[in-house]
Amino acid sequence: MGETALIDVLLYPLALLVTLGVLVTVHEYGHFILARRSGVRVVRFSVGFGRPLVRWHDRLGTEFVIAAIPLGGYVRMLDEREPGEIAVERGADDVSFLALSPLWRMAIAAGGPLANLLLAVLVYWLLAVMGTTTLAPVLGPVADASPLGRAAADSGITGDTLAGLEIVAVDGAATRSWQEVAMALAPRLGDSGTIAIGLSDPGGSDQRTLRVPISAWHRGEDEPDLIESLGIEPTLMPIVGDVVPDGAAAAAGLQPLDRVLAVDGDPVRDWRDWVDRVQAAPGQTLEVTIRRNGVDQTLPLTPAARAAEPAEAAVGVNAESVSEVGFVGVGPYFREISYGVLAAIPRAGAETWDKTLLTVHLLGKMVTGDVSMKNLSGPITIARVAGDSARSGLVYFLGILALLSISLAVLNLLPIPILDGGHILFCAIEAVRGKPLPERVQAVGMQIGLYIVGGLMFIALYNDFARLLS
Repeated sequence: MGETALIDVLLYPLALLVTLGVLVTVHEYGHFILARRSGVRVVRFSVGFGRPLVRWHDRLGTEFVIAAIPLGGYVRMLDEREPGEIAVERGADDVSFLALSPLWRMAIAAGGPLANLLLAVLVYWLLAVMGTTTLAPVLGPVADASPLGRAAADSGITGDTLAGLEIVAVDGAATRSWQEVAMALAPRLGDSGTIAIGLSDPGGSDQRTLRVPISAWHRGEDEPDLIESLGIEPTLMPIVGDVVPDGAAAAAGLQPLDRVLAVDGDPVRDWRDWVDRVQAAPGQTLEVTIRRNGVDQTLPLTPAARAAEPAEAAVGVNAESVSEVGFVGVGPYFREISYGVLAAIPRAGAETWDKTLLTVHLLGKMVTGDVSMKNLSGPITIARVAGDSARSGLVYFLGILALLSISLAVLNLLPIPILDGGHILFCAIEAVRGKPLPERVQAVGMQIGLYIVGGLMFIALYNDFARLLS
């Protein structure tokens, strides 16, 4: 096995370990820090289950453990009602978990999910400060028979006219990237009605809204392609981004956000087509038709010549004879998104809030059947997603980490006994009644919760293996 292949094999389990290690440690630390604040005796802080691999004690007697099975963790407090209690000598001044008020126990239970949400805020803040370069959501050619094409026709617009327009909003939510378009479409899964697609020239002029009718949209489907199903295909369109000041494009008068329509009267389909036309014409004057602020005009452009790189030698009809190619000094239209240190704080909070609401919304639709249960994922899918994102770069990995942290927080807040949400529910009932629920009721609840969580884990693992085999 080569070195590259070995790295690929090790990357996925390593990415899974790092992802779960961070998420579990942060989650349990949320419980731990509030438990310490309450004054209760914390017996053990464990990352992982099963046989301890590493253990140590702090000055307050808490045992810290890294265990063999890295699929979760726990914080065990004195006299906590949990299976597998840990034998410990009780000091005269030790405070037990059951001696705490219901409000303190609710706060401790909520500490884990809250820590995961704060981790997501921190990650989104870091990503906002670092900044990202993303492909702007500009439409390519839209088929007249597609849902978006039919909506355009109803408004008196042809599918060809849509090409080159940018999606600036979905149902009123601003969109600056294809990822944001997909996130804005996700809440509409299973819905009927219309999706409002806001469109604009890349320069921001000539804004319009198309309403795309939907009926039980992708109801119960497995892994639907939300964007493509509307008739939208992400395409790098021939729209000018950066212009080199001393290049041929600047001399010809090309400006950022100009859309190249044709060269010598022949339509230009996409950015690759535009590059091919330029590279095939070193030193030749081309008549380039552009659209600027909704107005078409033609500019003479003479590409400069430079020696062809090996990868460029296939340009032109006589590929073997190509020794030089044309270049004009322009780059494609990408969007830079970044924030200052302070401006990134509300942005990170809004990003976390929006994705939390989306997660809750989609979970609710799983219950009603509008979203397929096959979208539930287990450790195998998490490993694949984490590994793929790690290969794509730090920005992608951090984005997946934040999204998984939000998912972990939401799932743990479900009012299911044995989850944090179930503990909060029992404590809330105790606070209202003035006394705990009978132990028999709590035991039955825990048993039901165990069956529910076990069933969900089985479905998630089944989905994992089904994806793996397919």
